[in-house]
Amino acid sequence: MTDAKTKIEETNKSNDVVLYMKGTKTMPQCGFSQRVAGVLTYMGVDFADVNVLEDDAIRQGIKDYSDWPTIPQLYVKGEFVGGCDIITEMTLSGELDQMFEQNGVAYDKDAADKIREANA
Repeated sequence: MTDAKTKIEETNKSNDVVLYMKGTKTMPQCGFSQRVAGVLTYMGVDFADVNVLEDDAIRQGIKDYSDWPTIPQLYVKGEFVGGCDIITEMTLSGELDQMFEQNGVAYDKDAADKIREANA
């Protein structure tokens, strides 16, 4: 577990936005991962993707690290933000925009607004 924790901490420190997911951002392997990766991609967010299916230690380690039982998990500037439902709610409420702005993460505001318009 120590190796997994170290790897997770290093990944989170070296990337502003990290999505621990099943699959990759170009080939998600579950619907929840696909939704979060899709939102981030559509909003033009530069994010690192970590495929938990490639490493069982990371798959369990990220759950222990965040004390959150499910994948995907989004981190912004090393801080755990949430899973699919939370990211969806934050996107629709505009909270995700605010978090990106407060942390200096570039994103496409017009794309974020289009997501909200499409779901109004």
